[in-house]
Amino acid sequence: MSDALRDRARALRKSMTPQEIRLWGELRNLNRQGHHFRRQAPVDGYILDFAEFRHRLVIEVDGSQHGFAKEQARDALRDRHFEAAGFRVLRFWNVDVDTAMDGVVMRILEALRLPPPAASQLPSPLKGEGKGK
Repeated sequence: MSDALRDRARALRKSMTPQEIRLWGELRNLNRQGHHFRRQAPVDGYILDFAEFRHRLVIEVDGSQHGFAKEQARDALRDRHFEAAGFRVLRFWNVDVDTAMDGVVMRILEALRLPPPAASQLPSPLKGEGKGK
């Protein structure tokens, strides 16, 4: 992992959105139950909002900018990358975290109970694609 990516992840931990902060509080409660969520985790040139590696689970909290075509295409590429590596990816809108946290946590708990998806035989994205958050 590059120093720049590690530094960017550290900076993002210090400037989390209000929704990321709220969800992190819930995930910390799950950590007390034996899970190990990490926040702003640098992996494969990307910075994941949250990850639980033992269960191969990635959680992203998306603001309105993710509703635009360019961001949706970037998110789809990123999701395919992690799904091909055997991760399950959950995406939540900021409004869901703000207004339906119980439902968000329920979906996360359901994903934690499922076995991790099998890694597909799809190749990873070319080196250098999709860097950053």
